[in-house]
Amino acid sequence: MRPIRLPEPPNPTIGVPEIFEGGAYSVIRRAVIIGNGYPGSENQSIGLVRALGLYDKHVLYRVTRPRGGINEWLHWLPVSLHKKLDYLVRWIQIYSRGRNYAPLPLENGGGNVGLASVLEADVKQIINMARQTYEKDGPLLVVASGRDTISIASSIRRLASENVFVVQIQHPRSQLNRFDLVITPHHDFYPLSPQGKEQVPRFLHRWITPREPPDKHVILTLGALHQIDSATLRSTAAAWHDEFAPLPKPLLVVNIGWPTSHCRYGADLAKQLTAYLLGILSSCGTVRISFSSRTPEKVSKIILKELSDNPKVYIWDGQEPNPHMGHLAWADAFVVTADSVSLISEACSTGKPVYVIGSERCKWKLSDFHKSLRERGMVRPFTGSEDIAESWSYPPLNDTAEAASQVREALAERGWRVRPK
Repeated sequence: MRPIRLPEPPNPTIGVPEIFEGGAYSVIRRAVIIGNGYPGSENQSIGLVRALGLYDKHVLYRVTRPRGGINEWLHWLPVSLHKKLDYLVRWIQIYSRGRNYAPLPLENGGGNVGLASVLEADVKQIINMARQTYEKDGPLLVVASGRDTISIASSIRRLASENVFVVQIQHPRSQLNRFDLVITPHHDFYPLSPQGKEQVPRFLHRWITPREPPDKHVILTLGALHQIDSATLRSTAAAWHDEFAPLPKPLLVVNIGWPTSHCRYGADLAKQLTAYLLGILSSCGTVRISFSSRTPEKVSKIILKELSDNPKVYIWDGQEPNPHMGHLAWADAFVVTADSVSLISEACSTGKPVYVIGSERCKWKLSDFHKSLRERGMVRPFTGSEDIAESWSYPPLNDTAEAASQVREALAERGWRVRPK
């Protein structure tokens, strides 16, 4: 079998026309990331910034929401309205109890959300910084990901378009021209496909987004962006050598996510996964299992009960350090639950066998994502009859580097380029 050729870190000059190589024009040397506090979203922005060579030159801001209690049911509200409503509700609670509390903070969701070390995203602050430092430091790259960041990112672009280049990751649902570039997976446009239209009653078509095909400033990917390339895997392999090198081979890594609206499952999938893993244990040297922080307890309990005492099986307890990167570097094969586009995209970037469990439970655009991966030979369904010692490969998924290259091309059209200090 030929060796797997992993994605290389992007060349800083890829996608830059030769005419600009020696010319004098604006150079982007720094970036602002606008996150929403969710690792899956923020990792995409960080991955793109890293691929552009600006990882050491970025500042992270966050758009935060109130959390806990009724707030978990109010995430459909605009962030600003959600914060004001939470602030009002908590004042009413204080006065109704007749207690004398200090004034409540309005920023960072008004509660203890553990984000004190991260700046709250503020449009005025970011555009003032972009304008005041433009002559000295050049234009500012702004990368945002997730629904809650849309209003902030679009406002920055509207108010400081001459000083910033704004990239929005994940489909912003409407008015894509509010951003310089939009990066989103192909499956976000599933509603425009014949199959997608058949699943939606005609009178609801106007409420389903997107309603228009992608134009030239939309970059389409197969999966989610992330930070994985050959350089990352090599350095990670070295960092985790002492823990993983002695393990019996082959090493099977199992990543378990959480049910979503487009991929529902519970204890039934946990029992199926457990039975399948017991069926292939004889072909494995080591099995390492990781749960997401949002994996339901009813799922994790079943797997812990059936597998935690098996000498071949190690189940990560959630304590730091997180072995996820070590797993990507050292695994010989992966089993991933079908719900997580991010976990599957990272595993497929290694070129190693990826088995998916639960894809038949997925619907709507997530089913289209899995169909695309299967057609490219990147994933196979996990059936419990596999011989993990028998390897297979495919061209690794390289979405992040390809998106970074297209970002450079768009910047070059504007007369800008990326060059870290």
